[in-house]
Amino acid sequence: THPLELRRHKRFIRRHNPSEWPNLMIPVRGYTDKTVAVLGLGRSGVAACKALVAGGARVLAWDDDADTRAAADRMGIALTDISKPDAMGGAVTLITSPGIPHLYPKPHPIIALAQAQGLTIDNDVGLFFRSYATPDWDRFDVIPRVVAVTGSNGKSTTTALIEHILRTSGRPVQMGGNIGRGVLDLEPAHDGEIVVLELSSYQIELARALSPDIAIFLNISPDHLDRHGGMGGYFAAKARLFTQGGPDRAIIGVDEPEGRFLAGKLREEIAHGDPVMRISATQAIKDGWSVCARKGFLAEWRRGRQIASIDLRQMSNLPGTHNHQNACAAYAACRTIGLGAKEIEAAMGSFAGLKHRCQIIAQIDGVRYVNDSKATNADASAQALSAFKNIRWIAGGVPKEGGIGSLAPLFERISKAYLIGEAAADFAQALGETPHVIAQTLEAAVAQAHRDADAGDVVLLSPACASFDQFDSFEARGDAFEALVEAL
Repeated sequence: THPLELRRHKRFIRRHNPSEWPNLMIPVRGYTDKTVAVLGLGRSGVAACKALVAGGARVLAWDDDADTRAAADRMGIALTDISKPDAMGGAVTLITSPGIPHLYPKPHPIIALAQAQGLTIDNDVGLFFRSYATPDWDRFDVIPRVVAVTGSNGKSTTTALIEHILRTSGRPVQMGGNIGRGVLDLEPAHDGEIVVLELSSYQIELARALSPDIAIFLNISPDHLDRHGGMGGYFAAKARLFTQGGPDRAIIGVDEPEGRFLAGKLREEIAHGDPVMRISATQAIKDGWSVCARKGFLAEWRRGRQIASIDLRQMSNLPGTHNHQNACAAYAACRTIGLGAKEIEAAMGSFAGLKHRCQIIAQIDGVRYVNDSKATNADASAQALSAFKNIRWIAGGVPKEGGIGSLAPLFERISKAYLIGEAAADFAQALGETPHVIAQTLEAAVAQAHRDADAGDVVLLSPACASFDQFDSFEARGDAFEALVEAL
């Protein structure tokens, strides 16, 4: 079935009884008595194995890492070495985890083998969209809906903000995908429920079925270019959520050329109602249905009239232009769902922020400490540097392509930089006359920044780098920063 038809005919898939599955997962449909290979047994791969078995499939599961295989074995997942030439005989599909390359910079050997043998390649997101809707929905008073969020920066905060607004407003809601629970770990649908998914380019590019009811494109900046074969491939991967998914409502950030192109394309292709809502944190858009944020105020415009406004300046956990864009997207999604402007504003005011993302974790003697460990590239750090002044900037780690040269216009906001990890020497050179010191470790950087800071300063961890030289993940790096600040 073409993915567009899944949205229009959600009730055709065979009936299942969720009460039969104690883990309340979503059983995968369409593979009963068929053999499916699964490559990668992390969070999404394990959930895919269980959901496939729950739906009646035979599963051949494998991971390249011995420790990961051992963990899967302890969870009762039977292992088959599908790297052997004949091991996938009889399989119809290979389900692969998002981080495994299927094309660039070169296909994983098992994926290349599956392609040579004529297997289709899919992932857990594709399985979710072909399995979520069931004939049970005929009994529902309100059909469930799926909101999918993508973009280079801000998608986790936007996803969590939408979930918070809906939950605060008393709407049944689940959140998953690239944040929280894996898509196949979510519970089967409830009457009137809304599922909010964060989807990365890796997840979108391979999904064979995409059918969100509301899809959000926030922004785009260079990232993962080796995986996508360049910027064009990266944009094309994200655009599939809209061009392949055919959402009823597309919410598009138009502050970059790619977003403006996508909004124009969708407005031409979908002619009914208001299929496209444009959002911006840099300009006022007064035609059509739009949501914009300027000078700290969010405004909703419809057909040339401003119909609502929210003061974002009072929302301390949504600081900076980038978070105002996130707020615009969340507001637009919740208005589409049917919430009122005042209801959304009240819920936004109680949003606590998302861990490791411009998160204000403490104030000591008038100095604010901000954990933005999720900022693993220069574009992400630019958002945090733009949000504050008098910054004691802790940066460094495993450098990304391009370094921090693009941040030069923001260096005037930095009182002093404290550089750590592999990138320290290169960052020091890029900073030039901006005061800086090579601290090497996060512990030394926090101690020095704390000693130097005066009331009104902001000690900001926004590394513009991956974490893997000194930490297992950006979460581990952020947790270490919080522990160091707590010890102060």
